[in-house]
Amino acid sequence: MSTKTITLDVRDDIRAGREPFSKIMTATAALQANDRLLLIAPFEPKPLFDVLRKQGFGHSAKVLDSGDWEVLFTRHSAASGVSPQVTPAEEGSRSGVVSHDSKVVDVDTRGLEPPQPLVTILEALATLPADAELRARTDRRPMHLYPQLEQRGFVGETEEQTDGSYLTHIRRT
Repeated sequence: MSTKTITLDVRDDIRAGREPFSKIMTATAALQANDRLLLIAPFEPKPLFDVLRKQGFGHSAKVLDSGDWEVLFTRHSAASGVSPQVTPAEEGSRSGVVSHDSKVVDVDTRGLEPPQPLVTILEALATLPADAELRARTDRRPMHLYPQLEQRGFVGETEEQTDGSYLTHIRRT
């Protein structure tokens, strides 16, 4: 089986103010077992490392002479039996506040700059128990979240709160 490297350059998207997260997630979802993704970005995309690690990807990153970054994402081998997990120390170090009870996971991303609220919510969804609901609190209506939810088999309903923030109820479809 041969290895194919797919290159995704998001520098123009970011410079134009477009959020490349859904484009990156679409590209990784389309990768075959031995395929790799070479991402080129104008900065080191650290929040993406955790998101893709939870989906079974490792990465190697290097800064280019131009100051841009190249990050090679490679899927962990299923045969190795290694499944990336978030340790309690890593969980506590993330931006955003995540709290759990038996049926509801609350994620508070108010005060975070984009794309961190989206990344934090998607990270929490990756570990959401099958019968639980996620409640996400954000400063803005999370328009970029809805297509990501649909791709992952979730649905979300958002309501504006009296303080001007937004509360999104997310559950599996």
